Amino acid sequence: MMKKNNNKLLGVVATVVMAIVSLIALFPIISIVLSSFIPSGSLMRNGISFSFPWDELTLSNYTYIFTQSAEYWTWYGNSLWISALMIVLSLFFSSMVGYALAMYDFKGSNIFFVAVVFILMVPFEILMLPLFRLMMDMMLIDTYLGVILPGIVAPVAVFFFRQYALGLPKELMDAARIDGSTEYGIFFKIMLPLMGPSLAAMAILQGLGSWNNFLWPLLVLRSNDMFTLPLGLATLLTPYGNNYDVLIAGSVMTIIPIVILFIFFQRYFISGLTVGGVKG
Repeated sequence: MMKKNNNKLLGVVATVVMAIVSLIALFPIISIVLSSFIPSGSLMRNGISFSFPWDELTLSNYTYIFTQSAEYWTWYGNSLWISALMIVLSLFFSSMVGYALAMYDFKGSNIFFVAVVFILMVPFEILMLPLFRLMMDMMLIDTYLGVILPGIVAPVAVFFFRQYALGLPKELMDAARIDGSTEYGIFFKIMLPLMGPSLAAMAILQGLGSWNNFLWPLLVLRSNDMFTLPLGLATLLTPYGNNYDVLIAGSVMTIIPIVILFIFFQRYFISGLTVGGVKG
């Protein structure tokens, strides 16, 4: 009886601690959301603070975005388009590479895997100049393809899919071969559906990374109408004036696609991460 009470007390304490930690983590988000309802003039005078003029809250910032800021929606559409392509292409190619490294014993497979792990350890700041030179040689500067191409086969995604695929039963492959299925048929019809949790988990991570990516689009894109949302919002901060009415409310609007993505794939997210992390 005493042990059961102790366990119940520990559960209550853990819940309270986690609730406090969650509130601390959410406080910056709550702060920026409330600030988005403050008039731009007040924001210019006082900035973002933890004391809110509740009597000044208004929808004028959002009204301005939806009625007068066509440029913002151009950036928003660019980010949606690039992120969607990045998720689809990255999942497609990275899952194929990770699956091949896990399920096929070919010459040089270990060398390829070591290369993937090595690239994971190299900071992007070291790779961005060679990648930028490559994009220049391929004449992909100021194009969406120039932003997307370097991330199509992401090392972290390849590593993740390989670890997940190591836990798949190879007996299914042998049975499918006996039934006359091709290797591509085995992957797309049998193995890929079994990798569903890993695909959902990586879709969230890749989508989040692409949506928030700032440095690489900053190097590649030149035209204002090609900017992604992080780049576009950054241009609103200038020495000559800050468009807080678009910047703050627009920043809040950027959260919506990631929340929607997580809602759709949350049921697979934890299982995909845990299984992919312990297999192999």
